[in-house]
Amino acid sequence: MRRVVLDTNAYAALSCGDERVLDALAAADRVYVPVFVFGELLYGFKLGSKELANRRLLEAFVRKPSVRALDTSSETAEAFAALKSGLRKKGTPIPDNDLWIAAQCLETGSTLISFDRHFESVAGLRLWLYEDPAEPDAEDPTQRDP
Repeated sequence: MRRVVLDTNAYAALSCGDERVLDALAAADRVYVPVFVFGELLYGFKLGSKELANRRLLEAFVRKPSVRALDTSSETAEAFAALKSGLRKKGTPIPDNDLWIAAQCLETGSTLISFDRHFESVAGLRLWLYEDPAEPDAEDPTQRDP
């Protein structure tokens, strides 16, 4: 089973019709949306002028049979703690919300779809890393396995 986790920026790119993200989701059996991504999206919706429309689109997306909301667990907390301390020791910290998302990827054995290069510093994380969607010459993702 091919499982993927959407980062906040990947969902935003998807909602703008980014075909690279669409293709990655089409190849997945299961798509997870972490609770931390929900929080970031809802925050962004509140700042915009289309909050209700954006909420409805997100709710419709999560109702798809292959999509699941992903809550935290004690295993997620353990993975978060290990990742945060390891990255701090290496001198390569990343934002806490992204650490939680990475922890959930490791916990579920999923591949993360993101535009954030700092995820490359997370050991063992399977990653589909895309170039910035604003760049006209963006390439296909570089797939990295642990």
